[in-house]
Amino acid sequence: MKKSYCCFWLLLYSICLSVSGYAQAYKATYLQDIKTALEKKWPDNKTVNLVFHGHSVPSGYYKTPVVNTLQAYPYLLLQSLKTMYPYAVINIIVTSIGGENSVQGEKRFRKDVLTHQPDVLFIDYALNDQAIGLTSSRAAMEKMIRMALKKKIKVILLTPSPDMRVDLSKKDNPLALQAAQLNALAAQYHIGVADSYLAFKTQLDAGKPVERFMSQVNHPNEEGHQLIKGAILPWFK
Repeated sequence: MKKSYCCFWLLLYSICLSVSGYAQAYKATYLQDIKTALEKKWPDNKTVNLVFHGHSVPSGYYKTPVVNTLQAYPYLLLQSLKTMYPYAVINIIVTSIGGENSVQGEKRFRKDVLTHQPDVLFIDYALNDQAIGLTSSRAAMEKMIRMALKKKIKVILLTPSPDMRVDLSKKDNPLALQAAQLNALAAQYHIGVADSYLAFKTQLDAGKPVERFMSQVNHPNEEGHQLIKGAILPWFK
């Protein structure tokens, strides 16, 4: 009953946003000023700061306690961006902490994130936010979004990567609810979403088991991180 109510509320909320004229940012144009900066050659170029705030996945945890920083999606993204933008100076800044949720991340947001002056901010907490629930997650995420937008920072939210204890084939599973809430928030604030959840769900629907993309129960392997990178990359094309 509780899950059904949550699904109904999120669906109704999304419809209301649509009717009110709210929409997520458009991939083709949202980062246009960033893409223009990435195309510039020395001496007209500048360092572009991409900040990744969240939990163990962007931190690069594979099978705990192993941390494969360079095989985590922030650095896989860097490799792809350097192919696309060979003249760019790109600074990858990871402020993530393993085991953290968005309530904890919001408390240190001003000190640990805004001080880096992000050009683009990626927020990836939904996987761990299963433990705190949709209401607490939404409140913390909104605080971070508002603080970033006040500084005119471009924001892209990441929907959750898998947890093998959650059945992705079930429509109202906890990760699907987190993903729906993030998509609604992105529409409300006209920011971006990199839909990691959809990337993994698409693979599952194509007959590829989630286990193929995981190094342990809740940490992707490199193939899984490539899927997350693939959800981010279109924002830079």
